Amino acid sequence: MRTAHAKILSIGLLVSVLGGLYLVAVKKHAERDALRQAAVALTPACKEKLHDYALAPGERYRSPYLLKRTGSSRTLRGYSEDDVRAIERGCNVFDDVQGQLAKNGPRERWYASRFVRGTQTTCVHCHQRVGDKQDAAGNRLVGSNGLGASWVMADMYDRFTGMLLPHEFRQMQCYINSSNGFKPNSADDVIRDVTAYSRFLAAALDLKIGNRYPEQGMDEIPASATLRRGDDYVRGAYLFRHKCASCHGPQALGTVADGRVLYPALAGPNSFSLDSRMNFAKVNTVMSGFICRNMPVGEEGSLANQDCRDIAYYVSTLPRPAGDLQGPLVAAWQQLMMTVMPPLTLYAETLARSDTMHARN
Repeated sequence: MRTAHAKILSIGLLVSVLGGLYLVAVKKHAERDALRQAAVALTPACKEKLHDYALAPGERYRSPYLLKRTGSSRTLRGYSEDDVRAIERGCNVFDDVQGQLAKNGPRERWYASRFVRGTQTTCVHCHQRVGDKQDAAGNRLVGSNGLGASWVMADMYDRFTGMLLPHEFRQMQCYINSSNGFKPNSADDVIRDVTAYSRFLAAALDLKIGNRYPEQGMDEIPASATLRRGDDYVRGAYLFRHKCASCHGPQALGTVADGRVLYPALAGPNSFSLDSRMNFAKVNTVMSGFICRNMPVGEEGSLANQDCRDIAYYVSTLPRPAGDLQGPLVAAWQQLMMTVMPPLTLYAETLARSDTMHARN
C-alpha cells in the first residue's frame, strides 16, 4: 500500500513540476509576443539612421539615399508593421547590446547581453555609425565593416572556421570572437532582428546579392603595404599614448561615464578575446587595417600604414581574456595579467611623472 502511495506522490510531483515549467514557458512566450507587438523606442543613432532612410510601413519602398546619389530610385516591395518593428529592434540591439539606452534595460534588447562577457561590448564599436559609416558627402567608406554589404555577401568563406558561413552564422561567430562571448541560436530573436536590419540597410543602399563592396569587412594592411622596417612595440606604445589613449584610456581599459561606454576597452576583461578577428597575434593585418580606416575618430586616414601596424602590435600584447582555443593555463595566465598589470602600470606611470616633475624643478 505504501508503495502505491509513493508512486502516486512521485507521479503527482512530476506532473506538478512539468505543469509549472509549462506555465513558465507560456508566460515567457506571452511576454515575447507582447514585446514584438510593442512600439519600439529607438536609440538616438537608430532614430536618425532610419529616418534618413525613410523606414515606414507601406506596400512600396523607395530609397532616399539612392535618389539623392543618382537622381532616381527603384521601387521595392514595402514593409509591414511587423517588419518595421523587427528592423527597429535589430538596429537597437546593434547600437546598444547592453541595454544602457533602454528604459527597461536589457529586456528591450532580447537580453542580448547574455551572449557577451563584460559590460562594454556592443556591435557599433567595430561596425561604426550603426553599421553604415559614411563621410559627409554620403560616400560609403572602404573597410568600414558595412553591415548591409556583409549581408549581401551571403555565404562567405570564414578563415577562422574554414567554412562557408551565411550572414546569420557570421553574426554568431562575432558573439564568440569579437564579443568574447557565447554563440546564440541561429533562430534567436537577437539574430533574426539584426538580420532584418542588415537586409534593410542593403535595400536602402541598393546593394546587390553576391557582390563584393569596398565597405564590406576591413581593408587589411599587410607588411607589403609598408617600408617593411618591422612592427615595433616601442613605437606602437608611443603612438598609442599620443593618438589613442585620450579615448581608450592610458591602459586601454576604455572610457565609461555615467554608466555608459564612450570608448570601448582594448585590453582587460571587457575587451575582445585572443580568438577575436581583431587580435593581432591571430591575423596580423586585420586590426591595423581597422585602425587605418577608422581611427582616430574624426581623423580617419591620418595614420601611416606602418603606424597602424605598430599600434596594432602594441595593443595585441596587452592582457585580455583567452578564447576557446587557448586552454585553461593560458586563460589563468591572462586572468592574472589582467589583475596585476593595470595597478603596476599605473604605479610605474606615477613614478615616471614624479621624476619628470622633479627634473623640471
